[in-house]
Parts: sequence; C-alpha cells; structure tokens
Amino acid sequence: MIILPAIDIRNGKCVRLYKGSFEQSEIVAESPVETAKGFENDGAEFIHVVDLDGALGGEVVNIKLIENIVKNVSIPIELGGGIRDIKAVDKLISIGVKRVILGTAAINDKKFLKEAISKYGDRVAVGIDAKNGYVAVNGWLKVSEINYLEFAKLMEDMDVKNIILTDISKDGTLEGPNFEMLQALKETVKCDITASGGIKSIEDVLKLNKMNIYGTIIGKAIYSGNVKLKEAINLTRE
Repeated sequence: MIILPAIDIRNGKCVRLYKGSFEQSEIVAESPVETAKGFENDGAEFIHVVDLDGALGGEVVNIKLIENIVKNVSIPIELGGGIRDIKAVDKLISIGVKRVILGTAAINDKKFLKEAISKYGDRVAVGIDAKNGYVAVNGWLKVSEINYLEFAKLMEDMDVKNIILTDISKDGTLEGPNFEMLQALKETVKCDITASGGIKSIEDVLKLNKMNIYGTIIGKAIYSGNVKLKEAINLTRE
C-alpha cells in the first residue's frame, strides 16, 4: 500500500476541512511547496493535492502554485478539484501532474470522462466522495441520487483503473476511516482503491494495509502529529 500525504490548497495555503465544510477550515501550513518538500524528505512516493478553490469554482484556480509544487519535488503528484474539461487535463499533464482526479465531472459529463481515459489511461482517477452512501458533487455541496457502489461499477465499466473513496462524514474528523464502505467497494470492483478520510492513527494505517488496498491518503493525522509519515511509510513497506 502506498501512503499519499495530502495538501489541500485554499487561498494559497494548506488547509484541512471538517466533514467537507468550507466554513470549518483551518490553516495547517503556510506553504504548500515547503510542505510537499517535507513530505518527500520523509519518504513519500506520491503526494495527493486538492485545489479546493477549484472544487468550489468549477475550474482549476491554483495552477501556478501546483506547477511550483511539481517543479520542487521529484516524486509524482495527483491533483483533484475543478477539473471539468479536457483542456484542463491537458494543461495539468503538460505541467507535470502525474495523475488527475475527476469527481463532479465524472458524474456530469461522461463524454469528457471517456475522452480523458482514452487519451491518458490510468493517469485519470475518479474520486468518489460519498455522504450516507450517495455520491456528492460540486465541492461536496450537493448530494446526488447515485449510490457509491453503483457509481463505482459504472466507472469500472468505463475503464477507470483507480478510485479514491472518501466518506465525507469522516473527513478531517480523526475518527477513523469507514472500513465497511471500503470493504464493500473492494468486493464490488477490481479497480485500485485509495482510502481517504478520517485516518487517526498508525493502527488505522496498518488495518488498511492488511486489507490490501492500493493506497491511503492522510491529511489531518499527519498535520496534527497523530501519524508520523516516515513511520507509517516504513511500516507499510515491511
């Protein structure tokens, strides 16, 4: 299992939301670039970046900052937030983003999703952000009527290779991930699954590792000191 430390960008700074609420955000680091360099020094193999301003606005906002992160680390980054058309994907790939994450667009625009996968294959992942089992869109502000498992199956049928599952009710809470949701997803699709949201301790990381899933995204637990990134990486490599 790979561990992807998280950098959520809002107004140029690293923040963490609580249960997806933009009203409940706290600054956890001033510089996304320095934070990324620190993650690389701790042994991270991949960094998960979200443009929260982009998720709200419907287009990638922090492009220069994202490019700056890419230029300052030698490890790959994946990016989500506000990617709504193929031009945005082309631009992000051209500046060195390794993998783009489509969320709202994967629900609202199947033609775009198909085009992105056809062009970039496994460099396109789909983020499934679920609230009470249903997929949320538009920066988590709106909940659809699509069950997350039904949607995941549809994504697999469209040749998506990587799904990032977030239980919004767990995100930023340090209450532990939703293991049941993850297990159900693992039994439903053969895609690589990345767990996101709620990780509070090294025990959570080890449990996810035992589940044999592809990766886990850790944000607040690293910033709060609950999980030491270097230790978590070493333990999941053993």
